[in-house]
Amino acid sequence: MADLVTFARRLRKDATAAERCLWEGLRRKEVEGYRFRRQVPLCGFVCDFVCLEARLIVEVDGATHSTEIEVTSDAARTAALVAD
Repeated sequence: MADLVTFARRLRKDATAAERCLWEGLRRKEVEGYRFRRQVPLCGFVCDFVCLEARLIVEVDGATHSTEIEVTSDAARTAALVAD
């Protein structure tokens, strides 16, 4: 778990432009009063944005998730997170 936390911290520091833009709209309870966190370790994965109260996960994918292997991996991650 410690490695996943370290990885999440690095992802927060090295956020993509799309992640930074979305975070500006999600931070400080700016969406209907819901609190989002970013780069959250859950079920062995690091989720881009999470609202625990609403049980909502938002992933900001893009070109890095476009190959068949990555799409399959993303589907497996989604299934694991939904099952939890």
